[in-house]
Amino acid sequence: MADQPRGRFIAIEGIDGSGTTLQTRALADWLEGRGVSVLETREPSRAAIGRLIRERLAVRGTALDPAALALLFAADRIDHVMGEVVPALERGTVVLSDRYLLSSLAYQSLDCDAAWVREINARAPPPDLTLVLEVPAEVAFARVQRRAAEGGAVEERFDALALQQQIAANYRRFREGPGLGLTRVIDGDRPPEVVTAALCAALVEIGL
Repeated sequence: MADQPRGRFIAIEGIDGSGTTLQTRALADWLEGRGVSVLETREPSRAAIGRLIRERLAVRGTALDPAALALLFAADRIDHVMGEVVPALERGTVVLSDRYLLSSLAYQSLDCDAAWVREINARAPPPDLTLVLEVPAEVAFARVQRRAAEGGAVEERFDALALQQQIAANYRRFREGPGLGLTRVIDGDRPPEVVTAALCAALVEIGL
């Protein structure tokens, strides 16, 4: 029996309100419509460490020291990769992750040295493709506020506009760095279906 071809690992990145979750779902639908096996996942993960992170990120939760939070993200990432991502890739599945390494660089480097954040994530394998949804911080912030008003979002510690502006700058700073695989920046400030089409085109570009 021939060896199973390895799947592809795609990370979808962007600030809060940029549409990463919506577009991850749309990409999964598009790939599945083409007969591709897909694992749709996210970070923080749904496993124990990821659940702890989400609890501590919530404004109503107990705040963590920034270095401790960065270490938790790195630990969750290793657990996520080894427990979910690698087995799926070995089965030939395309893995779509709503956030990955670039998020740690963008968010955790607000309070921690970026070189150290890279070091603690050194065991995280690079994706085959990182798709960055670029949306003005003010636009993304308005989306988050609208979701919260509709009861569809939990207020988190990074949600303030001033912080999101800094995080957006960090995305621009780090998105061409090592460990991210091939990177494509997509204008996310357009109708969702237009953004989806651009993301699909990026997947076609790498042979999906």
